[in-house]
Amino acid sequence: MVTKKNTSELLTRAVSNVTPRDLAEKKLAAGKPLRLYLGIDPTGAKLHLGHSVPLRKLKAFQDAGHHVIFVIGSFTAMIGDPSGRDQMREPLTKHDVEKNFQTYKEQASKILDFDKIEVAYNHEWLEKLNFADIVELASKFTVQQMLDRDMFQKRLKEGSPIALHEFLYPLMVGYDSVTLDVDCELGGNDQYFNMLAGRTLQTAMGKRDKFVLTTKLIEGTDGRKMSKTYDNCIWLSDSAKDMFGKVMRVKDELMETYFECVTEMPKEEYAVILKGSPRDAKAVLAHTITALYHGEKEAAHAEAEFNTVFADGGLPDDMPEVKVKKATLVLDLLVEQQLAPSKSEARRLMEQGGVKLNDEPITDLHATVQPGILKVGKRKFLKITS
Repeated sequence: MVTKKNTSELLTRAVSNVTPRDLAEKKLAAGKPLRLYLGIDPTGAKLHLGHSVPLRKLKAFQDAGHHVIFVIGSFTAMIGDPSGRDQMREPLTKHDVEKNFQTYKEQASKILDFDKIEVAYNHEWLEKLNFADIVELASKFTVQQMLDRDMFQKRLKEGSPIALHEFLYPLMVGYDSVTLDVDCELGGNDQYFNMLAGRTLQTAMGKRDKFVLTTKLIEGTDGRKMSKTYDNCIWLSDSAKDMFGKVMRVKDELMETYFECVTEMPKEEYAVILKGSPRDAKAVLAHTITALYHGEKEAAHAEAEFNTVFADGGLPDDMPEVKVKKATLVLDLLVEQQLAPSKSEARRLMEQGGVKLNDEPITDLHATVQPGILKVGKRKFLKITS
C-alpha cells in the first residue's frame, strides 16, 4: 500500500535533481505504486557513506510502498563506466564482479532488506542482444551527444584515448530501463547522463515515460569528494570506534549535508541541533551515524572512548598490542601494523611530528622501537612490548 506520508521528501531530501519534476510529481500524486530501480556496478569490494545516499533513497521509496528493484551490473561492470573518469576504467571479469557483489551485498544489507526487494542482474538481458540490436540502440544517439560529456572533453584536450566501448556503456545501462519498463530510475549525481540515456531509450522504444532522480554526492573527512583515492572515506565496514572518530573529523560546514543525506533524522530535529555548539552537534551526528550501522550500544561505547582519548587525554580500552624485536625500525613498524598506508606516508607522519612514543615525538627515520605506547596521529594507538 502506497503512503503519501513524507511524499515531498522523496523528491527533495538528499536529492540533487529530478528530471522532469512535473512528471515525478504527477506519478506520485496518482497514489499508485511506482516501479523504480537503482543500478550498481560492483567494481569495488567496499562501500562508503557516499554510496549509502542512493541506497537510503531506494529504501525511502520502498518504505512508502513503491516497488523497488536493485539491479546488479553483472554485464555492464565488465564494460566499465566512464562516468567521472579521466582515464579508461579497467574492465572486470565475471569472477571479479561476482566476488565484489558478495561483499557489496553484505554491506548494503545494513540499509536494505534484500528479502523484500527485487534483485535483477543485467547480464540476463544484455547477453541476449545481437549485433543488429546494438546497432539499433546506437542509432538513438549521436556522437556529439557522447562527446559532450565532461570526461570525454577533458581526454580529447589531453590527447588521452577514448575507447569505442565507452560510448556503448550508456546504451547498455539505458537498455536496463527498457527491459524493466520503470517509472523512475535513481542514482548518484555522477550517473545523470547514463540515466537520461535510459529515459531516451524508453521513450524511443515505446515504453512508459520515466523520471530520473539523482542523489547528492557527499564530501569526505577532508572536504574533498569521498573517494578511496583521497583516503578520506567513512566505510560502512569501519568499526564503531573508527566510524565515530572519522565523523568527528568532518568539517563543520558539511554537517547539515551529512544529517540530510546519511541519517534518517527529521529535518526539524537536526536543524535545532545545528543551532547549538558545533562540537556537540558533530557528536550527535557521529553517534547517529554509528548507531545506524552498529547499534546504540556500540555507538555509545565509541563515543565514550572518543571522549576518554581526545577530551580527557586517556588511552583507548581496546588498544592493540604487539611484541617486536628491538632492532625493528619505527618506520617499518608503522607500515607492518597498518598505522600508515605506505612507507612514504609513514615518513611524512614522522617528519611532521605525528608519531609519538610515550608522548615523545619520533622524527628520526632511523629510530628503532622501544617498549611503550605508540601514538600515530590523533586516533591510532599501539602498545609495544619486547
